[in-house]
Amino acid sequence: MFIGHFAVGLGAKKVAPELNLGFLFIACQLLDLIWPVLVLAGVEKVSVDHLATAVTPLNFEHYPYSHSLVMTVAYSLLAGIAAGLVFQSKRLGIVFGLVTSSHWILGFVTHRPDLPIWLEGQKVGLGLWNNISLSVSIELLIFATGIFLYLKSKSNFSRKRKMCFWALIAFLLVIYAGNVFGPKPPAETPSAMIAGPALAMWLIVLWGYLVDKGNKETHLM
Repeated sequence: MFIGHFAVGLGAKKVAPELNLGFLFIACQLLDLIWPVLVLAGVEKVSVDHLATAVTPLNFEHYPYSHSLVMTVAYSLLAGIAAGLVFQSKRLGIVFGLVTSSHWILGFVTHRPDLPIWLEGQKVGLGLWNNISLSVSIELLIFATGIFLYLKSKSNFSRKRKMCFWALIAFLLVIYAGNVFGPKPPAETPSAMIAGPALAMWLIVLWGYLVDKGNKETHLM
């Protein structure tokens, strides 16, 4: 998933309005923020296979340190504990940890069986990405739900921030449409050329932070 992950961050604002959206985006995409760094470092590997799935041609050959279930549990616990300490709130720490763990759960639904359970061995995935119509429909529904919950959490939403928010939503939809329906990278594309642009996701994190910055109900910025 792509916008489905961001939907979890948006929706979590309803139960944790004190958390800036930028922090929630870090939580929901933590695994994908770690992944390109490990690929660029040569620890994990990705390639292009146009027969991989109907939605994405990316072949995640080896990514146990960023996307295995065991490491997701570890990241979720560490992120939750860190958030609880930084924000001095057990509740916010639990929310942060759960949002982090949601990434693997959504990935399990969409990926073909390439998600590792452990660092080595069994891989799982229900393969929703093999059906492009169903994948897009479900992800858009999840995204719409996340937007709805986020808007329900807002009591102080200036015109400027509203414009910034909807521009972010439009940007995410354009990127998603491009990934699904746009031209696919050549099969010989090196791993670094795939992972490098993925680092730009930090710009989306910053965008989310700016959308929430200064809102009265967002105390932790």
